[in-house]
Amino acid sequence: MSRARLALATTLLLVALPAIAHAQVFLASKPHPAFEIGPLFVRASVTPELGPIQVDVTWSVSVPANRTVADLEQDMTLLWPGGLVHDHKAERDATLVKYVTDHGFKVVDGGRVEMFAIDQFGPPGRRRQPIDGGAVFVSYIRDSETLGPSAPATLIRIPWDPRVVNRAFLMRISMKAKDLIKPKSGTWLEHTLWGNRYRLTLSFSEVRQRAIFPLYLANRDRVIRLSEDPAQMMVDFADNERLKIDEMAPASARRAPSETRKKTDTVSVFLDRSEGLIPQTLAVQFGYFSGLQSWAPVLIPLAIFAAGNVGGVLLRNVAERLGKRWAGRVGFWSARAEDRTRETGVLLDRDTLAKIRPGTTTYEQVLELCGRTVEERTSPLGAPDRRTLVYRGRRIVPRRRRVAGLLATVTHWDVEDHEVEIVLEHDVVRDVQAHVRRSRLMEPAPAG
Repeated sequence: MSRARLALATTLLLVALPAIAHAQVFLASKPHPAFEIGPLFVRASVTPELGPIQVDVTWSVSVPANRTVADLEQDMTLLWPGGLVHDHKAERDATLVKYVTDHGFKVVDGGRVEMFAIDQFGPPGRRRQPIDGGAVFVSYIRDSETLGPSAPATLIRIPWDPRVVNRAFLMRISMKAKDLIKPKSGTWLEHTLWGNRYRLTLSFSEVRQRAIFPLYLANRDRVIRLSEDPAQMMVDFADNERLKIDEMAPASARRAPSETRKKTDTVSVFLDRSEGLIPQTLAVQFGYFSGLQSWAPVLIPLAIFAAGNVGGVLLRNVAERLGKRWAGRVGFWSARAEDRTRETGVLLDRDTLAKIRPGTTTYEQVLELCGRTVEERTSPLGAPDRRTLVYRGRRIVPRRRRVAGLLATVTHWDVEDHEVEIVLEHDVVRDVQAHVRRSRLMEPAPAG
């Protein structure tokens, strides 16, 4: 029952805690190690390609005054969240695989990483001394029916080397870490103008991840503490001419040019040994921009200026064309005839034409009945006393279809062209002819 309660409490604790990225914890082979780690340097190297990140962990061992090397000799284990890239020819270490599977985890990868002893005072070219076989590792996940598979974690077994207690030497493991950089979400406009943004996080003494906490809980008496020697986390960013760093955390993080690499900036933070196992994090939000994106602060104001001048003219022309195209096609529904019909010229109805009687109605009477807006044709050669009055008019009726509520669109226009010819001889009406021509328009008729 006690084990069940402990497992339930552990699960609830892990669910309630936020996901934190990469961390390091050193574990000794024997309980209550009588030594400390120091100095310690965790360095990640970032390039514009943003593939797997090169990570170097460099350290030494601080030997107490009342201890001998024989008392301290033992392998160490580095607990590292995340997967590693390795040579596929290397075989998985059977001991690590058994240890992980016996604790209920699922092995997903394994192999070896490079390990070196660095002679601080040796001649140039011979300071870096490779250790045969390097350090073996195994990557694993924790699977759960309720929470699903966890993010991967890695155990790296570091073999004992006498040079680790020699103050003239530093030990280093060199590896390529997966998924150390996470893309930051943003709009397409931000990505286009300012480039993609990413977030890189390094942490020390972070043990709350699902794949790490159970192993830490089982080996918490083997955790190796930091000594009073310098301990630092660092991120090197190559090609600093195209680098843009937006944020750094914590506030004590410092950015400076690299002392050993050209065109490289280093963001670093010192680790505080007094914090114990409280997580200490270095987070950097950054991005690499192209040559065109570097001109964005200049090009954007110029584009706004151009849009206010040239763009205004173009928008006005487009608006005028669209206005002409859609004028009369979209409007509000109305049942009144004057809202639906448009008339131009002179339209004579049947009652008016019935009042014109050939042989009786005179020229002046015609003008009073039909109006003086008239076309007049005469024949001066053949019949000087004969003339013709022509009244022309047009009626345009839009045929609308209601779309929603009072909003309606015009499907087509019915057009009626009216023409009335009144022939007069000696200023008396002799003949009246009326013609009506009907047609359909699919585009709005021009005004006038």
